[in-house]
Amino acid sequence: QVQLVESGGGLVQAGGSLRLSCEASGRTFSRYAVGWFRQAPGKEREFVAGISGGGGSTTYKDSVKGRFTISKDNAKNTVYLQMNSLKSEDTAVYYCAAESTITTWSKPPRYSYWGQGTQVTVSS
Repeated sequence: QVQLVESGGGLVQAGGSLRLSCEASGRTFSRYAVGWFRQAPGKEREFVAGISGGGGSTTYKDSVKGRFTISKDNAKNTVYLQMNSLKSEDTAVYYCAAESTITTWSKPPRYSYWGQGTQVTVSS
């Protein structure tokens, strides 16, 4: 069992930055790939970024490439999502999710463990 807790959300002006954290407890975190998803009101949950268990492989949604960076500190059982140059369309609840073996990063049902989410609001 893995428990995930997100933090770091908030209100920021367009062009600003936020760093989200996803802290895990439970089993050995280095064995788990982690994905960040987001869900805006009235929209489906969408994949934002993912990182492999060891942290050596990352993948991103096209619209956040060059602006967002995902990283993993297994010693601290924490995954980060650094978000720069934020836009109003980045406004959503952001969730982290974990799975031991990922074959399809972008599909929410592929992940067994989810956090409760953290709100990110970007004002224009």
